[in-house]
Amino acid sequence: MRLLNKIHLLLVAFLITNTINAQEKPTSTKEVASGKINGATITINYGSPSVRAREIWGKLVPFNQVWRAGANDATTFETDKELTVEGSKLPAGKYSFFIIPNDKQCTIIFNKESKQWGAYKYKEKEDQLRLTVKQKVAKSKAEKLIYSINNNSISLSWDNWIIPISVK
Repeated sequence: MRLLNKIHLLLVAFLITNTINAQEKPTSTKEVASGKINGATITINYGSPSVRAREIWGKLVPFNQVWRAGANDATTFETDKELTVEGSKLPAGKYSFFIIPNDKQCTIIFNKESKQWGAYKYKEKEDQLRLTVKQKVAKSKAEKLIYSINNNSISLSWDNWIIPISVK
């Protein structure tokens, strides 16, 4: 009888341990976009959140506030050569990439502190480059946030917006 009680106890402990250790699939997956523009290798590491029936621009991502341009860790942007971004020089290096959206345009920020969690410790004095671009309304909604690297531009697509950035 004692052996049977021990087996039951072990079985219960096993089930409790498995239940505690069970994890849901993450809602924001880690993604990497990479490509070349004019011989420069560009790599963007970001968390890709889903819309999941939420209002994104102006609500989940508030207007006129610094946003990490993804989920979880701040998005990082790395280039192995100097680039011209929207007409301004960006030296080779690794940067945190932030966006300040509003209903008319977006401020794009390349910050010298590349390792940050979200935008909680963002410091404007560490900005390498700040510029403004106009977002576009997408023809179709993008459920997951995605970065694309094209021949002469980078774009962020999410929900009903595309934020294009000219790069040479």
